[in-house]
Parts: sequence; structure tokens; C-alpha cells
Amino acid sequence: MVPDVTERAVWDAVDPATRGALVARADAELTREAPAPPVRTWTRAFRKNRPTADEEASVRLRERVTLFVLAAVLTDDIAPATAPPGASPYLDAAVDGLAALSEATSWGLPPHTRRRAPRGEVLPDPDEPFVDLGAAEITSLFAWADHVLGPHLDIRAPGLRRRLRREVNLRVLTPFEHTRDQRWGLDGDARWNPWIHGAVLAAALLLVEDQRRRERLVTLVVQGLDHFTATLPDDGGVEEGVAYWWHGPCRLLEALDLLAEAGMRHDEHLPLLAELIRFPHRMHLGGDWYVNAGDAPPRLPPGEPWHVLHRWGERLGDEDVRAHALCRGRERSLIIRPEAGLGRALAGLSDEGWRDAAPATRDGWLPREVWLPRVQILVAREMAGTPEGLTLAMKAGHNGERHNHLDIGSYWVALDGVPVVVDVGQPAYAAPGPGPDRHQEWPLRAEWHNVPEPGVEQQTGGHHYARDVHAETGVDQVELRADLAGAYPAGRLTRWRRSARLVRDPAHIVVEENWAPLRGIPVSLRHMLAGRVELGENWALVHSEGTLRISWRGATAELDHRMVDDPLLRRTWGESLTRLTLRVPDTGAFSVRFERAAGSYR
Repeated sequence: MVPDVTERAVWDAVDPATRGALVARADAELTREAPAPPVRTWTRAFRKNRPTADEEASVRLRERVTLFVLAAVLTDDIAPATAPPGASPYLDAAVDGLAALSEATSWGLPPHTRRRAPRGEVLPDPDEPFVDLGAAEITSLFAWADHVLGPHLDIRAPGLRRRLRREVNLRVLTPFEHTRDQRWGLDGDARWNPWIHGAVLAAALLLVEDQRRRERLVTLVVQGLDHFTATLPDDGGVEEGVAYWWHGPCRLLEALDLLAEAGMRHDEHLPLLAELIRFPHRMHLGGDWYVNAGDAPPRLPPGEPWHVLHRWGERLGDEDVRAHALCRGRERSLIIRPEAGLGRALAGLSDEGWRDAAPATRDGWLPREVWLPRVQILVAREMAGTPEGLTLAMKAGHNGERHNHLDIGSYWVALDGVPVVVDVGQPAYAAPGPGPDRHQEWPLRAEWHNVPEPGVEQQTGGHHYARDVHAETGVDQVELRADLAGAYPAGRLTRWRRSARLVRDPAHIVVEENWAPLRGIPVSLRHMLAGRVELGENWALVHSEGTLRISWRGATAELDHRMVDDPLLRRTWGESLTRLTLRVPDTGAFSVRFERAAGSYR
């Protein structure tokens, strides 16, 4: 268990670089005005029609409090209640933020409440608390702040801890016990499940003093986590991509850690966990790039809790998992980042194995190929253990996946670990969030993915899926084949077989299409490209860190330059992306080849 602030041997052992960086950030934050009261975000979100999480004042306030709690712990910041303002700057700022969150009308995020919209109301109803991801995050923040700073809060701000417990009880624990039909319930949203249950578990163990109630809450949490575990595919894959691994499987691992530390449960023996912890490095392309599907971004944010993956890699004896976590988590020398959340940051700072481990410098965790049959994703690279050369990834799947885009049969091509034929990823959510009309936004539509367009786009729903999916792996080449006809309106196609094949010597990728002729219906093959594109007769060059050559025969080509004005997408791709469309005669067969351009090296 994470020790409290009085265990100075632990907190004084934090390396000076991490300590100095966190304290410097806290000093800078002290000069800034605190975010607006969270209730304002509801009216603003309603009028702006775009309640993206990173625009929420409540999110910024949580991150601010997290930073001040960490600085107060690392500096042992303390003063008596009668001392003047400024006597304990970090602790006082943390107290102010905790008190402000205690007074917020709602802890939930605007898109998540169920009753506001039907009533036509702008503001949340404090008498109907809704347990969503925002409420879970504040609950976790309160539980860990109370635990780690408790002795100092009792001295500097008597009564605050009782207030924190009251709010968590009214807003989260009581609704959790009595309202079982919410999205985190036994039949609810899979990603929300460990996020909500992990926060409730932390609150039950750290804030609830009544033993019988604590045991009842823990029992409900364990039931929920068991349900989530039962829904996970046995290949360890996550259909939403690596970014969502940190919100689903990673939070499950953290909850299992908490249960084990409380002496309630040990789950290291579950075979699924060994596969689950391998998913991030299996999807790694190189640097900070990953194979992304659906709403997952191709680049991970800097605050992921890599120490969790490192700890489980050590526990289950997987050196590739451990090395990947060390390399990616220690790239900037800091052992944690406060963006991860307070509980995660405290766990990383106090994890001696993570804190003292030397950063890894190799890419040996990169497998030659991996095929995940349950989520139907193939990743194959030119050489194992290095991002150098060509990497092919392709997905089959269905269009009812969580947070999915219309992308059955889409593929990626990376050169030297950098994606060149790409998946755009998730734009900022438009209200009311990721709902039924989400596929109207251009980055989610099939025409902006690397899929065929036989006169019509792919359709939404789990009944639209890839058929006859088959992967072949080997030393010389790797191939994934699938019939994509089921992704389109019923009766439109009788057959559309796509195969993507990586050949290792000489290194190249071939994507082949074979379909039943459509009697003159135009066929378009889309390719989303990142980099400067040069178009020639039957070829295109994409200049990124290296140069990828794309070649074909018997099609006309056109380029569309798409300006990227969405803040999330611009962070990844810059100002623009390019779409290469090949207009293909209805002959029933076509192929495209990808290879490193002659004379192009990293």
C-alpha cells in the first residue's frame, strides 16, 4: 500500500529530477488562477455543443489538485491551522482545490447524465448523482489525497477529511450500492467497468470505516471486475486499441493490486493476464507510435502509468513487457507524470522497483509478427526486435466494436516505426459525445479510412463484419485475408476479398483486392497518408522520416489534401493529411504495392 506523508524514507528517496520537476510545476501553477467552478462547464458545454473532456474545468481542477498533493508530499509541506496563508503553500492549494470540488454541483461530465437532456435542462440535479468517469476520478482523487495527506490535513484543515468522506458517500458509494443499471454494471460498458469499480474500491478501502459496509462494497466490486474479466478475449487484445488498454485492462490490474495489498485476493495465476500485459508492446510500431483502431490515437499521451505494466511484467516474468514499459515510461527521465491521476502517480513514486530500475534502451520486445484472432488484428514487421524497415498491420473485425469507426479491412503501413498509411483516429467528441450519430464526422467515416468504396460506404452495427478471416504467418511472409462484403449494405456485394501480405525478401507489402464484378459501379480504393505526397504515373511517393513508394497499374489517381483543424488530430498529424484515391475499373481484381523508395533511408 502507498505510505502516507509521514513515511519520509519513501518520499525522500524519490529521485531529484522527478522531485524538482514536480515542485517546479507546482510553483508555476501557484501563480495561475484556479479553473472556474465546474458548474459553469455544464452551461458552456451545452451552448458550445462540444463537451470534450480536456475542455472541462473540473478536469483541469483535478489535475491541479493532484499536482499540489504531490508537491505537498514530496516537500513535507505542513503548518498548523492557525498559521497565516502561505505557511504551507502546496498543502493550502490542495485543500482549496479539494474544497472546491466538494462544493461542485455535480462530479459527472455533461454528456453522461441520463436525466438532464430529457428534461431540457442545462444544469445537473445535485439530488440525482450519476456515477460516471468524472465522478470516479474525483472519488479516486479524494480517497488517495485523504490517505496520503491525512495526518497533515488533520493539522492544517481539521474537518476537511470528514467532508471528503461525506461527498464520496452521497455522490458515489450510495448510488453504486443501490443503482445497478448504470453503464458500469454487470451488463454495462466494458471500459467503464474497471474505471468505476477501481475508484469505488479505493474509496471503500481508504475512506469507509464501517467494516461491514466496506466488505459489502468490496464484494460488489469483485463481482463487477469478474464480469469484466469474463468479457476479455483470451488473446489479450483490446478492440478499442492501446490507448484504451490503460483505461480498461490496466485499471483491472491496479484493482487487483489493491485487493492483494488488502489481503483479499491474488490473481497472478489467471492465464489471461499474461496475454493481457503483452498487448501494448505487440501493437508498438516504434517511438511513441502504435497501431490504432477506432477512437484510439496513434500516439499515447505522456501520463500513462507505465509502472503498472512494469510491475506486472516483473511479476509474471515477461522481460519484453518489462523492457517496453521501462523504455516508454522513462523516455524523459521522470518516473511518473501527474496527468496519470493521483493514485497512479503515488503508486509510481513509491514503487521501489520502478523507481530504481535503469531505463531500457533496446527494442527487443517488438515481435516479428503477432496475430490476435479474437480482435482480428495482424501486425507483421520486416525484422523482429527493431522498428527499422516495413511494418504492416491490418484489422478485420466488425462495425459494432466499442468506439469503432467504419474501418473493416483497413490497414496500416509504417516505415522505420513511423506510420505512413495511417488511421486518422478520434476527433474531439461533439455533443452528446460518442453517440449514435458519431459516424457523421469525417474521421470516422469509411471514405477516410483505407478501405474499398464500391459505390457505397460501410455500414454501422455488429451484423456488418468481416467473413472468412484467415491469417498465415511464416519466416518469409505474413498474410491476412478477409471477405469484406459483409461490411456493406445487404445485397450490394457477393464477394470482396482483400489480402494484405508482407514479404520480407525483398521487403515489400502487397494489398490485393478480388471482388465479384459490380456491373459498372465505380470502385474507389482509399489511402490516408501522413507526409508530403508526390504523385506520378502509376506511383506515389510519401516523404516522411523515410520515403514510401506506392505503385499500381490500371487505375487513375487523385489526391485530396484535408486540412486538420481538430485540436486532438492536429496534435498528432499537424496541419494536414492527404488522401490518395485510386479509381479502379470494375474488373474484379486489383493490387497495390508498398516498399521503401530506392535510395531512401532513415
